[in-house]
Amino acid sequence: MPTRRIPISCLIAAALLAVAPVAQAQLAGHGGPVRSIAISADGKNVLSGSFDTAAIRWSLAGGSAEQVLRFHADAVNAVAFLGDGRMATAGADAKIALWTSGRQQPDEVLEGHTAPIVALAVAPDGATLASAAWDGTARLWPLRGGASRVLEGHAQNVNGVAFTPDGKSLVSVGYDLTVRIWPVADGPPDIVTLPAPLNAVAVAPDGEIVTGGADGKVRFLAPGAKEAGEAQAGTTPIIALAISPDGARVAAAGIGGTVNLIDRKTRSLISALVGPGLPVWSVAFMPDGATLLTGGADATIRRWNAQTGNPVGSPQQGAVGDPLAAYAGDHGAEVFRACVACHTLSEKDGPRAGPTLAGLFGRKIASLPDYRFSEALRNMNIVWTPETVSQLFEVGPNAYTPGTKMPEQRIGSPEDRKALTDFLSRATAK
Repeated sequence: MPTRRIPISCLIAAALLAVAPVAQAQLAGHGGPVRSIAISADGKNVLSGSFDTAAIRWSLAGGSAEQVLRFHADAVNAVAFLGDGRMATAGADAKIALWTSGRQQPDEVLEGHTAPIVALAVAPDGATLASAAWDGTARLWPLRGGASRVLEGHAQNVNGVAFTPDGKSLVSVGYDLTVRIWPVADGPPDIVTLPAPLNAVAVAPDGEIVTGGADGKVRFLAPGAKEAGEAQAGTTPIIALAISPDGARVAAAGIGGTVNLIDRKTRSLISALVGPGLPVWSVAFMPDGATLLTGGADATIRRWNAQTGNPVGSPQQGAVGDPLAAYAGDHGAEVFRACVACHTLSEKDGPRAGPTLAGLFGRKIASLPDYRFSEALRNMNIVWTPETVSQLFEVGPNAYTPGTKMPEQRIGSPEDRKALTDFLSRATAK
């Protein structure tokens, strides 16, 4: 396995939500990256969750925010429309909130996970909600009463869940390289081990399982858990997947900012959707399959023609500039690029999902004013220097700063770590 991992998300929420004017083609209003999106069955509404700790229910016809859902204490990593017209949101606070449109507080809060929840799925009959979390488990939650079922077995974070079309099985994927196919009724799962950590999963109408890996590959498993092909969808990790309603196309969104459309029958690339160049965290097809929606690090939901890959409206509307444009050709800046979704380099840009790094070197860990750090970090005596930052990425955040919410990621190359710390010395100096 590679020693350097790019995070799926940074889970410390930073910004308060402020709804801004929106354009007809794009939906802009979140105060941070759009981590998740879901589309209602009738195609009239979109539900989005963000690193800003809020969810928004949008009207697609009017291009406006109809309801802002504020409950979670951390990033909203997953959202879903339920079969009865209600909504579900799940967050880095390990909680699931169930909502009714128009109500300001959740109808119910589901608790049991002990780490960030990063994915939700609704059973075809609408009776069961599934969740995936970084506590190494998936869960099945009966929506009409009853206790949840804990699905244990993954050795690392569980990153995605999806039901099979008949609703009899739940598919889960995780960092431990495994696809697990669980009988919903009861019993142990079928297990398939793939070559790379898995960040996302979707199931086609005919039951074929599609996975997105940290190696940029989309892999296909036929019903019966047999490998049935793969497609290279870029060189950076895939972090979100969607399958068109007719099952013909797969949309694979990556940390590098491109969404690749793949012909599922031929396993070949059809076209690439190119936006502002920032990570795309979420993707969903409209019910008619003609339009694709994406949510990204620029806090904007964009619409795309799913046939041609062309943007609906201006592709740059609401976009932010590349924060590393001034450092073109700087190797340290390229090493840092995996971090720009969560951290800024200057005080004027403020925090994102993580604190700003302005004035980083010489600062004690968790001492930045007006930012909510965990108690575990506040009790540490680390002072950030080129040496301590290098050690952080050499051994990984979990080992160097136990209790952090920062996703596990390491940089194995001493040269890359040196380039990163040299870059930070220049770019974060006040």
